Amino acid sequence: MLHMSSAAVTHTGLRREGNEDAFRERPDLGLYIVADGMGGHEAGEVASGISAEVIEAFISDTRDADLNQTWPFPFEAARSLAANRLIASIRLANRKVASAIAGNVALKGMATTVAALLLSDDDKAHIAHVGDSRVYQWREGHLRQLTHDHSWVGEQVRAGVLTNEDAQHHPWRNVVTRAISGGDDPEVEITEVVVEPGDRLLVCSDGLSSVVPHKDIEAIVAGGPQDLKQTADALVAAANAAGGPDNITVVLVEIGGSGDVA
Repeated sequence: MLHMSSAAVTHTGLRREGNEDAFRERPDLGLYIVADGMGGHEAGEVASGISAEVIEAFISDTRDADLNQTWPFPFEAARSLAANRLIASIRLANRKVASAIAGNVALKGMATTVAALLLSDDDKAHIAHVGDSRVYQWREGHLRQLTHDHSWVGEQVRAGVLTNEDAQHHPWRNVVTRAISGGDDPEVEITEVVVEPGDRLLVCSDGLSSVVPHKDIEAIVAGGPQDLKQTADALVAAANAAGGPDNITVVLVEIGGSGDVA
């Protein structure tokens, strides 16, 4: 397993009464998750909590899995074992959300985005996401977004219709086009990148990315003399300084760090 250190911070923000984000920080598994719930009346909190719990449990239960294991979902032979584990975990989470909705009419309409990062001993980061929670890679002063937002404004930016700045202020910026909602198995986007000592990986909800410009996130993730916890706190502070309109969750991972940060 890659040597890594990590820090996680979540905050309600300045305009929400509750926090519907959920996260997991499991350096022993190389697993880091951010889920951003939707639905209100605490239903979003239920969806994100279920999803984070199910993904964490499945990745833990399959840590010694091999290609010959019986899978609850069709195995995609063209993908890595890590990618298949992530896809299966997210689809299982979707079914658990469906079961929760079926058992409680008050939860109807709840959903969540999710971004999950799984580090493996082949020096790779395996990323699975549904929705607009993001994963970034910082290396040698430059921050690169590794995920594509599954959102209406994200699609418009990629089509060249909107700029990134336009997207941050568009009234439809919170409309996602994919989510864990208890319907059909979600289409999970997978990204795999090689990591190196000194890299920092950021997993976050859109409470950060939708209000803090890319260049400002890049400067904060660089960290300077700060440790990871201070850097994570600074990211949350920047989102709140920009108005804090949504819940904010950041999980920051450093490859080749000196130890795990709780």
